[in-house]
Amino acid sequence: GITGLFGPSGCGKTTVLRALAGLDRANGRVALGDHVWQDDASGCFVPTHRRQLGYVTQEHSLFPHLDVRRNLEFGLKRIDVAYRRVALDRVVELLGIGRLLGRSAFTLSGGERQRVAIARAVLTSPALLLMDEPLSGLDAARKSEVLPYIGLLNHELDIPVIYVSHAIDEVVRLADHLVLMDAGKVLADGPLSEMLARLDVQSPLGEDAGVVLDAVVGERDAQWQLARLDVAGGGCVLWARDQGAALGHKVRLRVLARDVSLSRAPHPDSSITNQLAGRVEAMADDTHAALVLVRVRVGPSVLVARLTRRSAHALELIPGMAVWAQVKTVALVEASDNFVAPG
Repeated sequence: GITGLFGPSGCGKTTVLRALAGLDRANGRVALGDHVWQDDASGCFVPTHRRQLGYVTQEHSLFPHLDVRRNLEFGLKRIDVAYRRVALDRVVELLGIGRLLGRSAFTLSGGERQRVAIARAVLTSPALLLMDEPLSGLDAARKSEVLPYIGLLNHELDIPVIYVSHAIDEVVRLADHLVLMDAGKVLADGPLSEMLARLDVQSPLGEDAGVVLDAVVGERDAQWQLARLDVAGGGCVLWARDQGAALGHKVRLRVLARDVSLSRAPHPDSSITNQLAGRVEAMADDTHAALVLVRVRVGPSVLVARLTRRSAHALELIPGMAVWAQVKTVALVEASDNFVAPG
Protein backbone atom coordinates (compact mmCIF):
# COMPACT_ATOMS: atom_id res chain seq x y z
CA GLY A 1 0.00 0.00 0.00
CA ILE A 2 0.91 3.65 0.41
CA THR A 3 2.26 4.99 3.69
CA GLY A 4 1.94 8.74 4.17
CA LEU A 5 4.53 10.60 6.26
CA PHE A 6 2.75 13.77 7.31
CA GLY A 7 3.86 16.72 9.38
CA PRO A 8 4.89 20.38 9.22
CA SER A 9 7.90 21.53 7.25
CA GLY A 10 11.14 20.76 9.07
CA CYS A 11 9.73 17.93 11.19
CA GLY A 12 12.10 15.30 9.72
CA LYS A 13 10.07 13.67 6.93
CA THR A 14 12.74 14.11 4.26
CA THR A 15 15.46 12.99 6.69
CA VAL A 16 13.57 9.71 7.18
CA LEU A 17 13.37 9.18 3.42
CA ARG A 18 17.05 9.97 2.92
CA ALA A 19 17.96 7.53 5.68
CA LEU A 20 15.86 4.83 4.04
CA ALA A 21 17.60 5.54 0.74
CA GLY A 22 21.06 5.52 2.31
CA LEU A 23 21.72 9.13 1.31
CA ASP A 24 22.01 10.05 4.99
CA ARG A 25 23.23 7.66 7.66
CA ALA A 26 21.04 7.92 10.73
CA ASN A 27 21.56 5.72 13.78
CA GLY A 28 19.66 2.45 13.87
CA ARG A 29 18.43 -0.26 11.55
CA VAL A 30 16.78 -0.15 8.12
CA ALA A 31 15.28 -3.27 6.55
CA LEU A 32 12.82 -4.01 3.77
CA GLY A 33 11.38 -7.46 4.36
CA ASP A 34 14.33 -9.83 4.67
CA HIS A 35 16.75 -7.35 3.09
CA VAL A 36 18.74 -5.46 5.73
CA TRP A 37 20.09 -2.16 4.38
CA GLN A 38 21.56 -0.84 7.63
CA ASP A 39 22.26 -2.44 10.99
CA ASP A 40 24.55 -0.49 13.29
CA ALA A 41 24.83 -3.45 15.66
CA SER A 42 26.52 -5.59 13.00
CA GLY A 43 28.18 -2.76 11.07
CA CYS A 44 26.05 -3.39 7.97
CA PHE A 45 25.44 -0.48 5.60
CA VAL A 46 24.27 -1.03 2.01
CA PRO A 47 25.05 1.95 -0.28
CA THR A 48 22.24 3.68 -2.11
CA HIS A 49 23.01 2.22 -5.53
CA ARG A 50 22.60 -1.31 -4.14
CA ARG A 51 19.23 -0.63 -2.49
CA GLN A 52 16.31 -1.70 -4.67
CA LEU A 53 14.37 1.54 -4.53
CA GLY A 54 13.08 4.41 -6.64
CA TYR A 55 13.21 8.03 -5.46
CA VAL A 56 11.02 10.89 -6.71
CA THR A 57 11.41 14.46 -5.42
CA GLN A 58 9.67 17.74 -6.18
CA GLU A 59 12.58 18.48 -8.52
CA HIS A 60 11.92 16.15 -11.43
CA SER A 61 15.65 16.03 -12.41
CA LEU A 62 14.97 14.98 -16.01
CA PHE A 63 17.78 15.35 -18.53
CA PRO A 64 16.76 18.38 -20.63
CA HIS A 65 18.90 17.33 -23.62
CA LEU A 66 17.06 13.99 -23.92
CA ASP A 67 13.55 13.31 -25.13
CA VAL A 68 11.06 11.56 -22.87
CA ARG A 69 11.75 8.08 -24.23
CA ARG A 70 15.48 8.34 -23.61
CA ASN A 71 14.87 9.73 -20.12
CA LEU A 72 12.78 6.64 -19.41
CA GLU A 73 15.35 4.31 -20.90
CA PHE A 74 17.96 5.80 -18.58
CA GLY A 75 16.08 4.33 -15.62
CA LEU A 76 15.37 1.08 -17.43
CA LYS A 77 18.99 0.46 -18.36
CA ARG A 78 20.05 0.56 -14.69
CA ILE A 79 18.41 -2.83 -14.19
CA ASP A 80 19.69 -6.09 -15.58
CA VAL A 81 17.18 -7.69 -17.94
CA ALA A 82 16.81 -10.68 -15.61
CA TYR A 83 15.58 -8.41 -12.77
CA ARG A 84 13.18 -6.19 -14.71
CA ARG A 85 9.68 -6.56 -13.31
CA VAL A 86 8.14 -3.51 -14.95
CA ALA A 87 7.81 -3.07 -18.72
CA LEU A 88 8.25 0.33 -20.34
CA ASP A 89 5.04 0.04 -22.37
CA ARG A 90 3.03 -0.79 -19.24
CA VAL A 91 4.34 2.20 -17.30
CA VAL A 92 3.78 4.50 -20.28
CA GLU A 93 0.18 3.28 -20.44
CA LEU A 94 -0.48 3.62 -16.70
CA LEU A 95 0.92 7.15 -16.53
CA GLY A 96 -0.68 8.28 -19.79
CA ILE A 97 2.55 9.60 -21.32
CA GLY A 98 2.53 7.81 -24.68
CA ARG A 99 2.04 11.04 -26.62
CA LEU A 100 5.02 12.58 -24.85
CA LEU A 101 7.67 10.02 -25.80
CA GLY A 102 9.14 12.05 -28.67
CA ARG A 103 8.98 15.37 -26.83
CA SER A 104 11.98 17.10 -25.31
CA ALA A 105 11.86 17.11 -21.53
CA PHE A 106 12.43 20.86 -21.72
CA THR A 107 9.04 21.40 -23.40
CA LEU A 108 6.90 19.54 -20.85
CA SER A 109 4.50 21.12 -18.38
CA GLY A 110 5.10 20.69 -14.65
CA GLY A 111 2.55 17.89 -14.37
CA GLU A 112 3.94 16.11 -17.44
CA ARG A 113 7.50 16.34 -16.10
CA GLN A 114 6.48 14.80 -12.79
CA ARG A 115 4.68 11.92 -14.48
CA VAL A 116 7.77 11.21 -16.56
CA ALA A 117 9.98 11.41 -13.45
CA ILE A 118 7.71 8.94 -11.65
CA ALA A 119 7.79 6.64 -14.68
CA ARG A 120 11.59 6.74 -14.78
CA ALA A 121 11.79 5.79 -11.09
CA VAL A 122 9.28 2.94 -11.51
CA LEU A 123 11.22 1.54 -14.49
CA THR A 124 14.08 0.67 -12.14
CA SER A 125 11.73 -2.10 -10.85
CA PRO A 126 12.01 -0.88 -7.25
CA ALA A 127 10.96 -2.95 -4.27
CA LEU A 128 10.08 0.38 -2.62
CA LEU A 129 9.18 3.77 -4.10
CA LEU A 130 10.08 6.85 -2.05
CA MET A 131 8.26 10.08 -2.93
CA ASP A 132 9.38 13.32 -1.28
CA GLU A 133 6.69 15.98 -1.74
CA PRO A 134 6.56 15.26 -5.48
CA LEU A 135 3.63 17.63 -6.06
CA SER A 136 4.65 20.59 -3.90
CA GLY A 137 5.82 22.61 -6.90
CA LEU A 138 2.56 22.15 -8.82
CA ASP A 139 -0.63 24.19 -8.78
CA ALA A 140 -3.96 22.61 -7.83
CA ALA A 141 -4.84 21.68 -11.41
CA ARG A 142 -1.51 19.92 -12.02
CA LYS A 143 -1.76 18.12 -8.67
CA SER A 144 -5.17 16.80 -9.67
CA GLU A 145 -3.60 15.61 -12.91
CA VAL A 146 -0.83 13.61 -11.25
CA LEU A 147 -2.40 12.28 -8.01
CA PRO A 148 -4.60 9.58 -9.57
CA TYR A 149 -1.62 8.08 -11.38
CA ILE A 150 0.30 7.54 -8.14
CA GLY A 151 -2.53 5.52 -6.64
CA LEU A 152 -2.98 3.61 -9.89
CA LEU A 153 0.71 2.66 -10.01
CA ASN A 154 0.57 1.25 -6.50
CA HIS A 155 -2.61 -0.69 -7.25
CA GLU A 156 -1.55 -2.05 -10.64
CA LEU A 157 2.14 -2.74 -10.04
CA ASP A 158 2.01 -3.64 -6.34
CA ILE A 159 4.97 -1.41 -5.46
CA PRO A 160 4.81 -0.13 -1.87
CA VAL A 161 5.13 3.65 -1.62
CA ILE A 162 6.29 5.94 1.18
CA TYR A 163 4.80 9.32 0.39
CA VAL A 164 6.04 12.44 2.18
CA SER A 165 3.86 15.55 2.27
CA HIS A 166 2.82 18.44 4.48
CA ALA A 167 -0.47 18.64 2.52
CA ILE A 168 -3.02 16.43 4.26
CA ASP A 169 -5.35 16.45 1.25
CA GLU A 170 -2.71 14.56 -0.76
CA VAL A 171 -2.14 12.06 2.04
CA VAL A 172 -5.87 11.46 2.50
CA ARG A 173 -6.31 10.88 -1.24
CA LEU A 174 -3.56 8.27 -1.43
CA ALA A 175 -2.53 6.72 1.85
CA ASP A 176 -3.56 3.45 3.46
CA HIS A 177 -1.30 4.03 6.47
CA LEU A 178 -0.44 7.32 8.18
CA VAL A 179 2.66 8.29 10.14
CA LEU A 180 2.23 11.64 11.92
CA MET A 181 5.51 13.45 12.66
CA ASP A 182 6.55 16.59 14.49
CA ALA A 183 9.90 17.95 15.73
CA GLY A 184 11.85 14.90 14.58
CA LYS A 185 9.58 12.39 16.28
CA VAL A 186 6.72 10.09 15.35
CA LEU A 187 3.64 11.25 17.25
CA ALA A 188 1.43 8.37 16.10
CA ASP A 189 1.01 5.88 13.28
CA GLY A 190 -1.57 3.38 12.07
CA PRO A 191 -4.19 2.74 9.39
CA LEU A 192 -5.38 6.05 7.91
CA SER A 193 -9.05 5.78 8.90
CA GLU A 194 -8.19 4.72 12.47
CA MET A 195 -5.62 7.47 12.87
CA LEU A 196 -7.97 10.22 11.74
CA ALA A 197 -10.66 9.00 14.14
CA ARG A 198 -8.35 9.71 17.10
CA LEU A 199 -8.82 13.01 18.92
CA ASP A 200 -5.16 13.22 19.90
CA VAL A 201 -4.06 13.59 16.27
CA GLN A 202 -6.66 16.17 15.26
CA SER A 203 -5.05 19.30 16.71
CA PRO A 204 -1.86 19.09 14.58
CA LEU A 205 -4.10 18.99 11.49
CA GLY A 206 -5.59 22.40 12.25
CA GLU A 207 -8.33 23.34 9.79
CA ASP A 208 -7.83 19.98 8.08
CA ALA A 209 -8.94 17.99 11.14
CA GLY A 210 -11.53 15.37 10.29
CA VAL A 211 -12.12 11.72 9.49
CA VAL A 212 -12.01 9.48 6.43
CA LEU A 213 -14.81 7.03 5.64
CA ASP A 214 -14.94 4.29 3.02
CA ALA A 215 -18.27 4.05 1.22
CA VAL A 216 -20.00 2.87 -1.94
CA VAL A 217 -22.50 4.60 -4.20
CA GLY A 218 -25.84 3.10 -3.14
CA GLU A 219 -28.31 5.22 -5.12
CA ARG A 220 -28.37 8.02 -7.68
CA ASP A 221 -31.19 10.59 -7.67
CA ALA A 222 -31.43 11.85 -11.25
CA GLN A 223 -34.05 14.49 -10.42
CA TRP A 224 -31.86 16.31 -7.88
CA GLN A 225 -28.44 15.20 -9.18
CA LEU A 226 -27.53 13.59 -5.88
CA ALA A 227 -25.88 10.31 -4.92
CA ARG A 228 -26.42 8.29 -1.75
CA LEU A 229 -23.15 7.13 -0.25
CA ASP A 230 -23.39 4.12 2.04
CA VAL A 231 -20.52 4.02 4.52
CA ALA A 232 -18.87 0.64 5.07
CA GLY A 233 -20.32 -1.28 8.00
CA GLY A 234 -23.75 0.30 7.73
CA GLY A 235 -25.42 2.79 10.06
CA CYS A 236 -24.18 5.87 8.21
CA VAL A 237 -25.58 7.24 4.94
CA LEU A 238 -24.65 10.55 3.36
CA TRP A 239 -26.11 12.31 0.33
CA ALA A 240 -23.68 14.12 -1.96
CA ARG A 241 -23.59 15.72 -5.37
CA ASP A 242 -23.72 13.06 -8.07
CA GLN A 243 -20.35 12.85 -9.82
CA GLY A 244 -21.46 10.12 -12.20
CA ALA A 245 -19.94 7.14 -10.38
CA ALA A 246 -21.74 3.86 -11.02
CA LEU A 247 -23.79 2.10 -8.37
CA GLY A 248 -21.50 0.02 -6.18
CA HIS A 249 -18.47 2.21 -6.98
CA LYS A 250 -16.16 2.54 -3.98
CA VAL A 251 -15.40 6.05 -2.79
CA ARG A 252 -13.44 7.62 0.03
CA LEU A 253 -15.18 10.34 2.00
CA ARG A 254 -13.43 13.03 3.95
CA VAL A 255 -15.59 14.68 6.61
CA LEU A 256 -13.93 17.75 8.13
CA ALA A 257 -14.52 18.48 11.81
CA ARG A 258 -15.38 22.09 11.04
CA ASP A 259 -18.25 20.89 8.84
CA VAL A 260 -19.95 18.78 11.51
CA SER A 261 -22.41 20.35 13.93
CA LEU A 262 -24.26 18.67 16.79
CA SER A 263 -27.76 18.97 18.19
CA ARG A 264 -29.84 17.16 20.78
CA ALA A 265 -32.70 16.50 18.35
CA PRO A 266 -33.18 16.19 14.57
CA HIS A 267 -34.25 19.28 12.63
CA PRO A 268 -36.51 18.31 9.72
CA ASP A 269 -36.89 21.98 8.75
CA SER A 270 -33.12 22.43 8.26
CA SER A 271 -31.40 22.83 4.90
CA ILE A 272 -28.83 20.27 6.08
CA THR A 273 -30.16 16.93 4.87
CA ASN A 274 -27.39 14.79 6.35
CA GLN A 275 -28.54 14.33 9.95
CA LEU A 276 -27.27 11.21 11.68
CA ALA A 277 -28.19 9.75 15.06
CA GLY A 278 -25.09 9.14 17.16
CA ARG A 279 -23.58 9.10 20.61
CA VAL A 280 -20.75 11.16 22.10
CA GLU A 281 -17.74 8.94 22.68
CA ALA A 282 -15.12 11.40 23.86
CA MET A 283 -14.17 15.08 24.09
CA ALA A 284 -10.79 16.77 23.99
CA ASP A 285 -9.19 20.21 24.05
CA ASP A 286 -8.45 21.81 20.71
CA THR A 287 -5.54 24.11 19.90
CA HIS A 288 -7.51 27.23 20.88
CA ALA A 289 -9.02 27.60 24.33
CA ALA A 290 -12.39 28.53 22.82
CA LEU A 291 -12.71 25.24 20.93
CA VAL A 292 -13.34 21.60 21.77
CA LEU A 293 -13.21 18.41 19.69
CA VAL A 294 -16.02 15.87 20.05
CA ARG A 295 -15.88 12.30 18.73
CA VAL A 296 -19.30 10.89 17.85
CA ARG A 297 -20.06 7.25 17.13
CA VAL A 298 -22.56 6.76 14.28
CA GLY A 299 -23.14 3.03 13.97
CA PRO A 300 -19.71 1.46 13.37
CA SER A 301 -18.34 4.76 12.03
CA VAL A 302 -16.86 7.77 13.79
CA LEU A 303 -17.26 11.49 13.09
CA VAL A 304 -15.34 14.32 14.74
CA ALA A 305 -16.94 17.72 15.35
CA ARG A 306 -15.14 20.97 16.20
CA LEU A 307 -17.35 23.14 18.42
CA THR A 308 -16.96 26.20 20.57
CA ARG A 309 -16.85 25.45 24.28
CA ARG A 310 -19.89 27.67 24.70
CA SER A 311 -21.89 25.46 22.31
CA ALA A 312 -20.71 22.29 24.01
CA HIS A 313 -21.68 23.79 27.39
CA ALA A 314 -25.10 24.87 26.10
CA LEU A 315 -25.77 21.37 24.78
CA GLU A 316 -24.49 19.89 28.07
CA LEU A 317 -22.41 17.42 26.09
CA ILE A 318 -20.89 14.51 28.00
CA PRO A 319 -19.57 11.10 26.88
CA GLY A 320 -22.40 8.62 26.36
CA MET A 321 -24.94 11.30 25.45
CA ALA A 322 -27.20 10.76 22.40
CA VAL A 323 -26.83 13.50 19.77
CA TRP A 324 -27.57 14.23 16.12
CA ALA A 325 -24.62 14.93 13.88
CA GLN A 326 -25.31 17.31 11.01
CA VAL A 327 -22.82 17.06 8.18
CA LYS A 328 -22.61 20.30 6.28
CA THR A 329 -19.97 19.39 3.75
CA VAL A 330 -18.21 16.21 2.69
CA ALA A 331 -15.24 15.97 0.36
CA LEU A 332 -15.38 12.85 -1.76
CA VAL A 333 -11.90 11.50 -2.41
CA GLU A 334 -11.37 8.86 -5.06
CA ALA A 335 -8.99 7.87 -7.82
CA SER A 336 -10.71 10.07 -10.41
CA ASP A 337 -10.21 13.10 -8.14
CA ASN A 338 -13.92 13.85 -7.73
CA PHE A 339 -14.83 16.09 -4.83
CA VAL A 340 -18.45 16.60 -3.85
CA ALA A 341 -20.34 18.44 -1.17
CA PRO A 342 -23.61 17.15 0.28
CA GLY A 343 -26.32 19.63 1.13
